[in-house]
Amino acid sequence: MRPVTTALAVLGLVLTGTGTAQAVPADGPAPPGPVALDHPEFTANVMAPLHVTDWADFEADLRSVAAYGVGAVSVDVWWGDVEGAADNRFDWAYYDRVFETITSHGLDIAPILSFHQAGGNVGDDYTSLLPSWLWEKYAGRSHRGVELGPTGLQHRSEQGNTSAESVQGWADEAVMEEYRDFTGAFTEQYGDRYAEDVVEVNVSLGPSGELRYPSYNQHDEGTGYPTRGALQAYSPLAVRDFQSEMLHRYGSLDRIDAAWGTDHASLDEIAPPEDADAFFAGLDHLDTQYGRDLVDWYNGSLVEHGERVLWTVIDTLGEDFPAADIGYKVPGIHWSMTDPAHPRAAEVTTGLVQTSVDLDSWATGHGYQRVVELANRFDGGPREVVMHFTALEMDDDPGEPAYSLAQTLVGWVGDYAHRAGVELKGENALAGGVHTEEGWDNIEEAFTTWGYLGLTVLRMGDVAEGIGAHRYAQLIETYDPDI
Repeated sequence: MRPVTTALAVLGLVLTGTGTAQAVPADGPAPPGPVALDHPEFTANVMAPLHVTDWADFEADLRSVAAYGVGAVSVDVWWGDVEGAADNRFDWAYYDRVFETITSHGLDIAPILSFHQAGGNVGDDYTSLLPSWLWEKYAGRSHRGVELGPTGLQHRSEQGNTSAESVQGWADEAVMEEYRDFTGAFTEQYGDRYAEDVVEVNVSLGPSGELRYPSYNQHDEGTGYPTRGALQAYSPLAVRDFQSEMLHRYGSLDRIDAAWGTDHASLDEIAPPEDADAFFAGLDHLDTQYGRDLVDWYNGSLVEHGERVLWTVIDTLGEDFPAADIGYKVPGIHWSMTDPAHPRAAEVTTGLVQTSVDLDSWATGHGYQRVVELANRFDGGPREVVMHFTALEMDDDPGEPAYSLAQTLVGWVGDYAHRAGVELKGENALAGGVHTEEGWDNIEEAFTTWGYLGLTVLRMGDVAEGIGAHRYAQLIETYDPDI
């Protein structure tokens, strides 16, 4: 049996005094421990609603969380809402009111430049589509020798479906001016007014604002939790990039064929798997050179997309919001991890891991090395880049059908971020987790054991009262005792 198919195979488990399982590295140094105790920039944030409709409730929640020490409110700044009417026509009226309301209660702002769609994902109660003019503007253009057409900017899946939730990273160079224009308009509107109140600018790098592919989203049938999801590498731009990358890597088609054991008539035959089910069922993503090369390219493309967009935002911000770090979010894709039929496959289709490295090793971040070290690509730059990781509240559930190692994954990422010198903060994945003592116990473990440095809670209303408010106040008191 493969090591990665055995639940907790690379972990030793010890029981703490409270009776909860605490994961400890079996082949690496001791966990980093409660780094936030000695970290002067511990942050305690909450997420605003996707869209505020009840302003009285919004203000009541702001008063509640401010009273026990929450520092800032994370706010989605929806591209489709602000610039939806026409290219370079911006409407900031809603955000004028939101930001004024937040700061009037003594709270800072952590805006999210939300270059993605709202609606269609778990917990979404609001819909904001990407600007319709975007698809029309680029439909008649070509990029890297590819005619884009009406869906040319969109991801295309193994099922042949396209997703309009975000622009695919392989189209970055074509649309980067749009991200630059939006960021510039944001700074022009708020750079003076909230110069010291914006403490972090988060940047959407994919669906749900996360650095990932839309591998389990509703455009593809039958790919949601807890399935392996679907590869999103089938757009003409993606296929062209894969061909180019493989030619660059190997130097010639003959060398590609020698490495893969194939016999292609031309470079145009190089492509993602025609039968993705067979690709994963045969463990090609783990055991073949073609599969490892494909996953390496897919993961690398995602990270390079993140780097391009983050640099664009950093450069466009210039000296505005001088106190603001830059944040990006990585989702905890915790299911299908130990599934014997296709271990680690959901993480692969989402783009988060490499399989050319040892997935069982703490030294590689169990495959997350490049995603975590994206933050280090900005060392020496004008802004600190912070990674946020989700699923802090969740338990492991390694049996069928979930095959989930959520809690273990939080440890893997925390450990590797600490080794890599990356500032790592966390979020809960689902709102329900902050309504339970067990969920908060897991969040506490991320801080006491795995070196997390801050928390953003989904959503503010879930910690305005009850267990959520009580436990969040306790966490803040522990890590920010001056509150």
